[in-house]
Amino acid sequence: MTTPNIDWAQAARDPRFVEMVEKKRKFLFSLMAFSVVFYFLLPLGAAYAPGLWATKIFGVVNFGLLFAISQFIVAWSIAFIYTRRANREFDAASEALKRDILAQAGQRA
Repeated sequence: MTTPNIDWAQAARDPRFVEMVEKKRKFLFSLMAFSVVFYFLLPLGAAYAPGLWATKIFGVVNFGLLFAISQFIVAWSIAFIYTRRANREFDAASEALKRDILAQAGQRA
């Protein structure tokens, strides 16, 4: 089996590839921005609203502890959201693009 001669510069200029990369970049940036803001709410809240963070919810559990635990839930949720979107949208688009690029390279060979 021979390796097809692929024009990678042409593949990178393909409008479908450019659109896919842009969608993925916007999606990842929004997830990253949300996670950074959520992450820094913990130290900022502890520094500037210690009364709120010390508010007892039940027993020895306070708001700050619950918020800290929610960091893990948010991180896992973000991973789940990204994985689901990547599997449904980005992987399908990249697979279709790969098939077309390989087919075009096969025609040129």
